[in-house]
Formats: sequence, structure tokens, C-alpha cells
Amino acid sequence: MAKVCHSCGKGPAFGQSRSHSMVATKRRFDPNLQKVRITENGRPLRTYVCTRCLKANKVVKAA
Repeated sequence: MAKVCHSCGKGPAFGQSRSHSMVATKRRFDPNLQKVRITENGRPLRTYVCTRCLKANKVVKAA
């Protein structure tokens, strides 16, 4: 399963870390994904959802 948000599709972003001497090394910015049970089409489903979607109530958590 890919580490992307089920609701908005947000995945990792890539950039560079800069040291004190400004040497660039590749790094990865991961979204804050939580594994939650949601209800989709009336059935419970366990997927990854980012915290921004959880806070905005874009998904319905299963009971």
C-alpha cells in the first residue's frame, strides 16, 4: 500500500537538506499520515489519512 492520503492524495515531497557549509543532500518530507478505519460506501476500510483531512472531517471514521 502506498503511503499517500486516501482522501486528498497527499504523498511525500522531496527537497534538499542544507548543512552549515551549504552542501545539499537529498531528503524527503513525509506527510503526517495516520492509519484509521473509515466508512466508504457503507463498508469499513482501514487506510492512511493525513491529519489535515481528519481535522477537516473530510472522511467519516468507522465506529
